[in-house]
Amino acid sequence: MGRPSRPSPSPPVEPTPSHDDIEKGSKRARHKSKVPPPPPPSKLWKPWLMPLVFVANISVFLYTMYVNDCPHTSGTSKCFLYEYLGRYSFQSFKENPLLGPSYITLQTLGGLDWTQVVEGKEYWRLFSCMWLHAGLIHLLINMLSLLGLGIRLEREFGFVRIGLLYMISGFGGSLTSVLSLARKRIVSVGASGALFGLLGSMLSELITNWSNYMNKCSALSTMLLIICLNLAIGFLPRVDNSAHIGGFVSGLLAGFVLLMRPQYGYISSKHVPEGYQIKHKVAKHQVHQYVLFGISLVLLITGFAVGLQRIRRP
Repeated sequence: MGRPSRPSPSPPVEPTPSHDDIEKGSKRARHKSKVPPPPPPSKLWKPWLMPLVFVANISVFLYTMYVNDCPHTSGTSKCFLYEYLGRYSFQSFKENPLLGPSYITLQTLGGLDWTQVVEGKEYWRLFSCMWLHAGLIHLLINMLSLLGLGIRLEREFGFVRIGLLYMISGFGGSLTSVLSLARKRIVSVGASGALFGLLGSMLSELITNWSNYMNKCSALSTMLLIICLNLAIGFLPRVDNSAHIGGFVSGLLAGFVLLMRPQYGYISSKHVPEGYQIKHKVAKHQVHQYVLFGISLVLLITGFAVGLQRIRRP
């Protein structure tokens, strides 16, 4: 006769929770509900607008040199590198030391000319001048700044906010340049106002999102040093520092409006699983962020309104 098989052990039976456990939750559950998991890390945007602006600026410069046609308008003897560039050769160093087109070409294609904007009412030049550059050296400096600042900001904040910031800063720089009495004598071009606006927005982003930075003093001192060095360039000859300052201030104010982040420790309700509770909730934004937002928005709108009024009624 065979040996009878041993019955398999029955699985352990978990105790049925009492009514109090169902209503209030066990001690383990209550302890667990106090610490929800951290929210997922914020996803970075894929930058495409600033690279597109980069390509647009280079394309416009090539078109400007094509229209300039130095050999036809000035004669081959007055064109720099005519043997290699032909129609795209630069004006002489005496006329344009930045390796670029003539004054008349920049004026014709939309350069910021005081007479045509104020007396001729050609306000579109406030935007068209942002896409023109005085020369190859001017273009290279601005495009390196664009790639260094614009792509970093677009990766963090997206193309909508950085695109608005770029245009607002450029317009602010153009407006300040026109209001400067010195602009009556020359044509102003370049994306410098918009780029200084991006620089100003980095400072306002640092201030308004202060709680998110670990090494606050180091970040602030580094940012101030970069700003001072860039503003110092504006005192060199043939550089329009009024556009730099106007773009910087516009970008600084626009940054307080467009680049406000939730403060450190804030957790959105969509990142808290069901059944968890946050013991100490952190507000999404601090009071100083709302104050800076309101003041900057008012100053930005008021400044643009007053500037446009002065242009229309000089």
